[in-house]
Amino acid sequence: MLPTTWLRYTYLYSAHFPFLIVLLWPSERQIVVGICAMTKKSKSKPMTQILERLCKFDYIDVVIFPEEVILEEPVEKWPLCDCLISFHSKGFPLDKAVEYAKLRNPLLINDLNMQYFIQDRREVYRILQEEGIDLPRYAVLNRDPDNPEECNLVEGEDQVEVNGEVFHKPFVEKPVCAEDHNVYIYYPTSAGGGSQRLFRKIGSRSSVYSPESSVRKTGSYIYEEFMPTDGTDVKVYTVGPDYAHAEARKSPALDGKVERDSEGKEIRYPVMLTAMEKLVARKVCLAFKQTVCGFDLLRANGHSFVCDVNGFSFVKNSMKYYDDCAKVLGNMVMRELAPQLHIPWSIPMEAEDIPIVPTTSGTMMELRCVIAIIRHGDRTPKQKMKMEVRHPLFFELFEKYGGYKTGKLKLKKPKQLQEVLDIARLLLVELGQHTDCEIEEKKSKLEQLKTVLEMYGHFSGINRKVQLTYLRNGKPKASNSKKDGPSLLLVLKWGGELTPAGRVQAEELGRAFRCMYPGGQGDYAGFPGCGLLRLHSTYRHDLKIYASDEGRVQMTAAAFAKGLLALEGELTPILVQMVKSANMNGLLDSDSDSLTDCQQKVKARLHEIMQKDQDFTEQDYQKLAPTGSPSLVNSMKVIENPVKTCDKVYALIQSLTSQIRKRLEDPKSADLQLYHSETLELMLQRWSKLERDFRMKNGRYDISKIPDIYDCIKYDLQHNASLDLEDTRELFRLSRALADIVIPQEYGINRAEKLDIAQAYCVPLMKKIQLDLQRTHEDEAVNKLHPLYSRGVMSPGRHVRTRLYFTSESHVHSLLSIFRYGGLLNEEKDQQWKQAMDYLSAVTELNYMTQIVIMLYEDNNKDPSSEERFHVELHFSPGVKGCEDEETIPLGFGFRPASSENEDKKPNQGSLEDLSQDEPDQALQVSDPINIQRRSPMIRNRKTGSMEVPDCSLCSGLFSASALGVSCSAPNLRDYVRTHHLTFLISSELLSMPAVKRFSVSYARHPTNGFEGCSMVPSIYPLETLHNSLSLKQVDEFLNSVCESNSEVQAKTMKALSGLFASQSQISLYSPQQPLSSSGSEASLRPPGQPLWRKCNDFHGIISVLTCFHCTKCFSRE
Repeated sequence: MLPTTWLRYTYLYSAHFPFLIVLLWPSERQIVVGICAMTKKSKSKPMTQILERLCKFDYIDVVIFPEEVILEEPVEKWPLCDCLISFHSKGFPLDKAVEYAKLRNPLLINDLNMQYFIQDRREVYRILQEEGIDLPRYAVLNRDPDNPEECNLVEGEDQVEVNGEVFHKPFVEKPVCAEDHNVYIYYPTSAGGGSQRLFRKIGSRSSVYSPESSVRKTGSYIYEEFMPTDGTDVKVYTVGPDYAHAEARKSPALDGKVERDSEGKEIRYPVMLTAMEKLVARKVCLAFKQTVCGFDLLRANGHSFVCDVNGFSFVKNSMKYYDDCAKVLGNMVMRELAPQLHIPWSIPMEAEDIPIVPTTSGTMMELRCVIAIIRHGDRTPKQKMKMEVRHPLFFELFEKYGGYKTGKLKLKKPKQLQEVLDIARLLLVELGQHTDCEIEEKKSKLEQLKTVLEMYGHFSGINRKVQLTYLRNGKPKASNSKKDGPSLLLVLKWGGELTPAGRVQAEELGRAFRCMYPGGQGDYAGFPGCGLLRLHSTYRHDLKIYASDEGRVQMTAAAFAKGLLALEGELTPILVQMVKSANMNGLLDSDSDSLTDCQQKVKARLHEIMQKDQDFTEQDYQKLAPTGSPSLVNSMKVIENPVKTCDKVYALIQSLTSQIRKRLEDPKSADLQLYHSETLELMLQRWSKLERDFRMKNGRYDISKIPDIYDCIKYDLQHNASLDLEDTRELFRLSRALADIVIPQEYGINRAEKLDIAQAYCVPLMKKIQLDLQRTHEDEAVNKLHPLYSRGVMSPGRHVRTRLYFTSESHVHSLLSIFRYGGLLNEEKDQQWKQAMDYLSAVTELNYMTQIVIMLYEDNNKDPSSEERFHVELHFSPGVKGCEDEETIPLGFGFRPASSENEDKKPNQGSLEDLSQDEPDQALQVSDPINIQRRSPMIRNRKTGSMEVPDCSLCSGLFSASALGVSCSAPNLRDYVRTHHLTFLISSELLSMPAVKRFSVSYARHPTNGFEGCSMVPSIYPLETLHNSLSLKQVDEFLNSVCESNSEVQAKTMKALSGLFASQSQISLYSPQQPLSSSGSEASLRPPGQPLWRKCNDFHGIISVLTCFHCTKCFSRE
């Protein structure tokens, strides 16, 4: 007696037994389903799983055609079947399958003739267009293989023109043959240039970054707009027109690393399709006549675009899909063939596609939204040169790029900078040949313009730009001026690039930032970063990253995203896909050359006070520091006499330039390379320029140069300390004291001025923050996890919204001023706010990577209409630790999420760390005590060459806030504890301390070994809580009052926000333009959340873990 399973699932290994099935079966007629495909496909795990389920239908048998029969035997000898599942893959004879279908006329699950079209991307796009399915704007370039040069392609530096259609970078280049997976994405020079080269997965790679920026010169291609999907692709799998399963995966274009599970399968996660996307799936299935069909969706700009149709495809590793697929196919076969073959069968009453009902669950304090405003990372010194130009060539350039429309023009593109360089070279040649020619531009200025533009050997908008401003009557001239009339003010800016150290700072902060999110569960509770990675991997993290148009800010955002999302590879692909930086003027950018009236008056008054050649009097203290800020008062005490201090600074600069010149004369220093490829000549140039500009011809000092002096000496002390120049510490001390007055006071001296200037800078940003907070608790069109497929995820309906805004110092100063002086809280009535204001007053500098963080929680135990339902916290970090901060650092009160203060009310101290109420987080288990100091000590460094090694002698004071029942800001801390055999004890005394006595959480120090050129990477101050018991209503009313204070500010706000929302159709500085959705709201424009990809080692819980799909402990717990 043969086993039933063998009877129903028979493999024919020879064509000589075509009637084996019929002979072995009982007398009643069976429906035979034939599987005609290559062995690799027909015996794959998904196919095996589905066929096993299909065989459970009483009247269905399955026959798999052997590969040798398919390849070697004529179709007349192929097995007989009533229904045929056949599909093309590499090596499959599609012609023979078509011939067999004509001969036997079986029911075709997937049409065979249409599979020819699927192999040609041109035909795929044609069919999609005819069906009215949205796809990216594209053009086809057909080349004659014998004459590849004869084609309608014009290639520019940052664009291509194909058949008259222009595609600006980034754009995508796809071979017309669908079997060719070598798809290239070309990036604009403003983002670093180069290309990402995609290919069929090899091991754990699916793409690589290449510096090559030119398109391919042979072969036929489709060129299409790059769609900004925030690093996520959606794969859709249909089984008939009424069933579609969707999975999201990390885009292969992002960093090229394929994340696989323990079985070697690419990690994906099911997501829910919108009603419109389900309609698209139906259209694709019917248009290509492929019942089982896979295609790729790009979610961008609030729309979904089909970019590829793959034909026959199965979902991998989804038992739910296997069940559904077998059921749909079985019912389809029975419905079509049972009546013909007189088989008693009735259509099941149950629906084949089960309705989706999202579930929601939460805890007492559920994190709903994180908003952070972050200053860029460490940069090279900014430099600027101004010159008035009158030559007709400059006016022609100004007109060419539309400068007359606004009277201002910014040139950043390589082609534009090349044109400026060409003009400078031409004028210098003319000056050299004809000394009496009428060229008004100064030769020295033209030479400097030429030198700067020729630096690096190539152009990039990341590190240089030229601004031109129209002056109707020219600048005021001396009486012997040659001519009056209009002129252009040319401002050349260079430097200010993000350094390797800045990249490391941003990336490490991104890693540390994960730790503010809900943590892992059970054995992995308290693992820093595990929560965010888990959220992101399951598509419940709604993330957007915004940046101003400055290169250093954009690169900081990209590096931060790399650390936050555990990405790999170059920053350019991450920048293009993850960072939105279009139309940020007013939101994150500002016209720094157009100061407000208030700012002009403040600067004039500041300049007047700082020009007095006498010791500061009590009256001066009142004038310069009316707020009584300790940091200002202390700096004034250091300075005493501002002019005498400026004299000392000027003398020290002269001494420094003299020392550099001597070094240059020393043959041993001829080839000396300084940090970030700077030379001694370039170092001398920037210091000589400061020496010339700081002391004016009238003997007075230009106070506006003080920030630049401080900037330069801080940079050299940190990065070029190996030169061992004399008196640099003294120059740093004095210039810092001056800068600590000039920089913050430029944004207003008294409270009213500070608030007025702050509103001019950042009210649009405040309004956007208000919208972010308001929309968090609304039903948004974000990526929703499919609850029926989400095994191991206990809260598939919940998501956390994150908005990250990267900007410059001016916006951070202004935003902080609004919180301090805008009337959020009354210091006299709120002790916590008073302590926070005292702390902020003691902070001397808002250094690189300064953060202002707003966190919104929801208390699901409170009534939805109650003010206590939504709860806001405000946190702050002054950023990177300075060169000599150890003694002057103000004492903060730690990072204190409010939910941690409910530990006496609730047994679950980790409630805020949990998105599900089924299995709450547990605090870090502790045993042997160690002494925990009030503040984590700074980790000092002993230098080893250009790198630094953390000194572990003081690490015993570095503790995990998880031990306190609060969030942890120390990545890899648990590994560190294991390594150094440290354990913690929570004493009753410690937990009984009031909130304001909680401890600062120190970011763990990461060694920079392995980061080339990253000498002296300073660590970052921990987040300090300014307030942790604000209601959403309270914050909303405050933001309303700030944003609606005057009509001028309101008009600017509306302009900035309308520009931002319009840019959602463009999404980033580098993205193609798309129409807005009808609603016009940000919610409707939101692309899907981005996936985040695990990097799990044997520990299953290290900071880099996203979710250990091969570890049941990590996967089965939310």
